Amino acid sequence: MVSPAGMIHDMNVVGMGMTMTILDVNADNVDDLGFFCYMSKRKSEGYQRKLEWLKDRFSEGLRIKMLELPDRGFIEYMPGEQAWRGVNADGWMVIHCLWVVGKSKKQGYAKALLEACVDDARKAGKHGVAVVTSEGNWLISKKFFVKQGWECVATAAPSFSLLVKRFDDAPDPSFVGGWTEKQAAQPDGLTVFRTDQCPYIVDAVQVSVDTAAKAGVACNVVELTSSEQVKVLSPSPFGVYGMTLNGCMLSYHYQLEKDLLPQLTDR
Repeated sequence: MVSPAGMIHDMNVVGMGMTMTILDVNADNVDDLGFFCYMSKRKSEGYQRKLEWLKDRFSEGLRIKMLELPDRGFIEYMPGEQAWRGVNADGWMVIHCLWVVGKSKKQGYAKALLEACVDDARKAGKHGVAVVTSEGNWLISKKFFVKQGWECVATAAPSFSLLVKRFDDAPDPSFVGGWTEKQAAQPDGLTVFRTDQCPYIVDAVQVSVDTAAKAGVACNVVELTSSEQVKVLSPSPFGVYGMTLNGCMLSYHYQLEKDLLPQLTDR
């Protein structure tokens, strides 16, 4: 069903007889629908930067499927050639984020969102779908994908996995690699790599910059403004955010001052 506002509604019945609606967020309706993250802070810098980033990406094939409220969750993905992850995945669809929260957990919604992405990839003639996972941070755990029958085709330190759902016998996607060399190329002090792919990154960068100042550590912020820069410069497979300290990987996820400060002062 297509509404006057241009929203595409895919009706799905999932666990315990519950019915949900998946909204197709696109260039025509993103201003009204939003994109799930930071929905309560639409005037914030993080939200606005992500919104502009999305508007530049929709023409490159980026897709967002979002549960209609009160259900809460979404999936974001785009063709591998333009994906903002440290992967080589030409001809594949690459998932950026899959997130279901609150009471919407354990209802089968994540599986339904994933299936919507897989269906899109099949219709687009892709080799399959790929995703970068990790443990204990922003990225979804690989356990969910393994349970859905996905296979791991590559790993990278400290806890990254590249998983795929394949449709044909094309070569596997791969990590771009060279992480140690990319880390070592950074100057002494703290270097923060950032993009606008996630609205939380604005706060993460500010905490890092302020904490470095408190610790008396030099801090440099590197803006990655294209998927190619992510692949060439990012010090980790996550791609869109990360920190190095004195040429070594420090973190690729948001850290509060209480966690970051001891790491800066101990080195």
